[in-house]
Amino acid sequence: MANILAADIGGTNSRFACFSIKGGVPVMENSIWLKTHEATSFPHLLELLWESDFGFTHDSFSAVSIAVPGAVQHGVVSGCLPNAPWGVDLRKIDYGWKRACLINDFAAQAFACRTGIIDDATVIQEGVPLEDGVIGVIGAGTGLGYSALVPCGKGWTSLPSEGGHMAFPFTGMKEAEYGEFNRRESGRNWAEGDTVVTGLGLRLIHKYLTGEDLTAEEISNRITPESETTRWYARFYGRACRNWAIAMMAYGGMFIAGGVAAKNPMLVTAPEFLEEFHNSHFYEEFLRSVPIRLNANEESGLYGAAFHGVQLLNH
Repeated sequence: MANILAADIGGTNSRFACFSIKGGVPVMENSIWLKTHEATSFPHLLELLWESDFGFTHDSFSAVSIAVPGAVQHGVVSGCLPNAPWGVDLRKIDYGWKRACLINDFAAQAFACRTGIIDDATVIQEGVPLEDGVIGVIGAGTGLGYSALVPCGKGWTSLPSEGGHMAFPFTGMKEAEYGEFNRRESGRNWAEGDTVVTGLGLRLIHKYLTGEDLTAEEISNRITPESETTRWYARFYGRACRNWAIAMMAYGGMFIAGGVAAKNPMLVTAPEFLEEFHNSHFYEEFLRSVPIRLNANEESGLYGAAFHGVQLLNH
């Protein structure tokens, strides 16, 4: 039986899973989460994996598909992961893997949209999807990820993106003041998606509005749907989703992934989210037609990587 090693390397956690294939569909057999920063390198992370109670060894797999939070070159190298202390180079891994590939982490999230992992996704906006329409994917966690799934012949192609590093658009004087506060506090060249619609972004919005310097977890336990922090964050998240939906013309729908909304659904169910998503002088009708789903399953990246692993075996 062919097994696939799927991995989703995050800035906080690195998830690994073994998938078998049944009827052409990847089925998870076992998974484990490791702390990314406990490894001094990617080879060290793999050593920690084999030493764990994962239950598989490096020669257990016919294909390996690893999703990483950064730009990928030629399917083998991601030299600098934005929120991890090292890069990944498969050329330096000597396990005899003949079918192994790196993909962007949000390319994996896009592939996950073609698996059963999204069957339980929460409906944010019903919408009317087009069967062969582009599917947009966005998600806030340690960073802000973007991707899209594009129909290609009889299959689908996942487009990676590093859109979280684009400058974030603010409107009005108060938001402009916050944008400068965000730039100073984050130490970045400008306020960007990675510092606005992420766990860090939640901390900075709350600090700006209240003066309290708390962790994202502490804020999550304190805020309510009526909190000003919630309203600001939901508005910014809705804006990021709107802009990506328009950029991709996501007639196939939008999927929201990532740990922030999974842990705090109110940040995308608060009315400010859809109010801002619909806020367009020209494309409001289109935006109201776009289905929006919240995929709160934090292992969806693994399923997307496994879906890609099936494709590796089929080619």
